[in-house]
Formats: sequence, structure tokens, C-alpha cells
Amino acid sequence: MRLSIVTVSWNTRDLLDRCLTTVKQELDSLSDVESEVFLIDNDSHDGSADMVAKNHPWVRLVRNQSNLGFAKANNQALRETSSDYVLLLNPDTEVLPGAIKRLIEFLETNPNCGVVAPQLLNTDGSVQRSCRAFPTFIGMLYELLGLSRMFPAGSEQGKKFREYKMLDWNHDDKREVDQPEGACLMIRRKVLDEVGLLDEGYFMLFEEVDWCYRVKQHGWQIWFDPASQVIHHYGQSIKQVKARMILSSHRGLYRFWRKHYRGDRWYMDGFAYVGLMLLAYARIAAYMLKTALKGGRQEAV
Repeated sequence: MRLSIVTVSWNTRDLLDRCLTTVKQELDSLSDVESEVFLIDNDSHDGSADMVAKNHPWVRLVRNQSNLGFAKANNQALRETSSDYVLLLNPDTEVLPGAIKRLIEFLETNPNCGVVAPQLLNTDGSVQRSCRAFPTFIGMLYELLGLSRMFPAGSEQGKKFREYKMLDWNHDDKREVDQPEGACLMIRRKVLDEVGLLDEGYFMLFEEVDWCYRVKQHGWQIWFDPASQVIHHYGQSIKQVKARMILSSHRGLYRFWRKHYRGDRWYMDGFAYVGLMLLAYARIAAYMLKTALKGGRQEAV
């Protein structure tokens, strides 16, 4: 098998249908590439799994009886693959013509590259800033306090505040990066064998950051290639339970710090956790107040 594509879905039926349609069109154009597609459905209640069974019978469908989270569900499929390359693809994406072919070609012509990501486009066709530096303590402090938004892009005064989100880069040229967003990542089999699967201690968010960090630790490069383009309708699963995802994000960040940066600085654990949780609940309170003022339905945390 040359290529395996893995998608994890949760209540994104219509977007998932469009995603798989574009995947099929792309694979049909790659007649010389033997491929398989896995769809792991995390107990969707919108008919997603039935839609896949009816409209896309060529997909290997797995119906989970509960929401296992992003990392664990991806690993279900990854354990079944043995292909040369694996593409992790979100269900809220649309693969543009030639995108998958270009990613394969990039890995074939760059032997030191273990992971490559395409340029992500917003629904309106604009470029999505999809790459980040690894989240250091000071970098995330700048971000969480909003300092990265206080200075215009390109200004020297705020350069250090914008480094985490790479806001001074237009995402329009090929370059090596730390961690592209996990919406679309193509991975070399040898990297999976060396680095291992996603850490299932992350439920949702920061699992791909952790995984990219381990890829780099093993000496592999991670690249961004704008010659490959994928539309990403950002955050369609997350926005359904945004308050819980804010909490999951902060917990994921804390897990990442504790796992990779702790070292002998044990005294930082408590301060970091308390600080992140206070910020998380402040963000949740602001979100729920905004929702209430708009007359929206409140969400349980």
C-alpha cells in the first residue's frame, strides 16, 4: 500500500461528505497510487456514519460507541496501516486538485523530511496562518495575555510577542517549521515506526504539537509546502462544544509543558497549572456571557 488516509469525524456530516468527495476525486487522478481511506466516527449523532456507508462505500468505516477523542481515534486506524505514507485529514477540509500528489512528491524528493503540510485556505479562499512555533512558557504567556495582538505585523517592537503564531510570515513560501496545524499532515512510514503513535493522554488539541515535537527530537524535519493547497473550514467540531474545548486546550498545553519542558523545574508545575486553569475559566466565562447576551443556548462544561 502506498498511501493511507485517516479521518476522524464527530457530527460534521455535510462537511465530511464534501471532504470525502474531494478525496475520491484526487485518488481517482492518482491511478498509480494504491491507497486506502479510514473514517473513524466518534459516536456522531447527526447521521455521519450512515452517510459514509451510503455515499462512500469505498471508505473503511469504523463506528465508535463513544467519543474517544482525536488522538485515540486516529491511533485506531494508524495501527491498521502499513503504507509508505499516511495522511491525517480533518473532516472539515476539502482537498484541492493535485494536493495529495504534491505532498507525496515532496516526501519522495526530500528524504530528511518526515512530515509535510499543505497551505490551508479559509472558506473564502484566503490563506490560513496554520503554522506555529513550539509553545514555550514565555511564548504562550505573551499569547494568552493578548500581547501578540497589540503590535502590527512586521513591527520590530512586537516581534518577540508574535513568534509563537509566526504572524510576520505570510505562509506563502516553502519552509521548515515546528508544528503545522493537524488538519492535514502527511507522514512518512519510517517516522511513525520511530516516533510512535499519538499520545492518547491528549483528548483533543495539542496532540499534534506533542507528536511534532517528538518527530523533531528524532532528527526529522517538518516542512510546509504552499504548492499543495487544502481548504479548511476551521473548527467545525470544536465550535459545537467550545467551552469544553477551551478547557481541553489548556489541559493539553499543561500536559505538553510537563512532559517536555519540566526538567528539574518541578516548582513550576503548580504555578503553570493554576495559571492555565484560571485563564481557561476566564475565557469560558467570557464566551458563555457573550453567548447569553446573543440569546444562544448555554453549554455545559
